[in-house]
Amino acid sequence: MLLKAGAEGFPTEFLLAVDAGVRTGLALFDRSGKLLWYRSHNMGSVSALRRAAHKLLVGIAGLSVVVVEGGGPVAEAWIKTAGKLNLNVVKTDAGQWRKTLLLPRENRNSETAKHSAIILSQQIIRESGADSYNIPTHDAAEAILIGIWGTFISGWIARLPDLRH
Repeated sequence: MLLKAGAEGFPTEFLLAVDAGVRTGLALFDRSGKLLWYRSHNMGSVSALRRAAHKLLVGIAGLSVVVVEGGGPVAEAWIKTAGKLNLNVVKTDAGQWRKTLLLPRENRNSETAKHSAIILSQQIIRESGADSYNIPTHDAAEAILIGIWGTFISGWIARLPDLRH
């Protein structure tokens, strides 16, 4: 879904959260911190990911912030592409955003954290009204939580949502 900046009903500034990997999770947020869409894509290879990253980033009019979680060549593909497009880039790792959003019992290990992300992301999806065709994969779920964290640390929202009500 491509969005036109300033189109009726759409804000003019967006944040894209990326759980970087060959299997990539993506989530798009507006300036108010509202989730607009989420998805997961198997990019197949790093070179295919580079092409897809460029196409996606230029296709979102009004995109101003890209939050990338991950490392290595897959994260660098997103970071370099966003930098070439003069977008603000926030690089994070799972340990950083998980400490902020997950309770210690939800973050005991990677498997538990991914499961917790799926559960918490479903609440965000319900509250946002974003199209929900399925339960998000852990990549998409983590991208949603990375996006919530990103809107907070970017100053777009004043406080994190209560994810346990």
